[in-house]
Amino acid sequence: MTLMNILPFARFLLERAVTEGDLAIDATVGNGHDTVYLAELVGDSGHVFGFDIQPEAIAATTARLSEQGLLDRVTLFQQSHSELLTALPSDVYGRIGGAVFNLGYLPGGDKQIVTQPEYARFSRISRFLSIMKPGGVIVLVVYHGHPEGKIERDALLDYVRSLDQQHTHVLKYEFLNRRNDPPFIIALEKR
Repeated sequence: MTLMNILPFARFLLERAVTEGDLAIDATVGNGHDTVYLAELVGDSGHVFGFDIQPEAIAATTARLSEQGLLDRVTLFQQSHSELLTALPSDVYGRIGGAVFNLGYLPGGDKQIVTQPEYARFSRISRFLSIMKPGGVIVLVVYHGHPEGKIERDALLDYVRSLDQQHTHVLKYEFLNRRNDPPFIIALEKR
């Protein structure tokens, strides 16, 4: 058996939850790699909504989508994923197959701009889960190799452990013997 690394495992989870014609969310578009992947999964009849607060992330993602001929499958918002529920049109509720959040900072970007460990944001993740279709999955890739990342990691783990197992399956996937605080995954599946 060969264990999957973190990013391939994140995609493994998403490709089982997101099907052609679905809607999907990239809550932190960064450099656009996950956005492109989700746009491929949803196909011509689906759609992806992407969020990021940094203009350079939106620009990089737009360029990457354009190069791949996928720009028409995606709507990008230059705003925080904490505003996701108010930004999305209500007709998408119940149709979202998967979402990905990369928590930490933009690779190659300003490391002073990081996601913040707000308990209120974590509760918004649960509210977001409630508008997904049954079997929908939220994949949280947690980059905790910086001081704020460790605080966010601990707060997030406390929060997801408190979720009711009758409504949400919670999975943590990580390599325990790798050095330098490697990223790990938390996956939430709507039951």
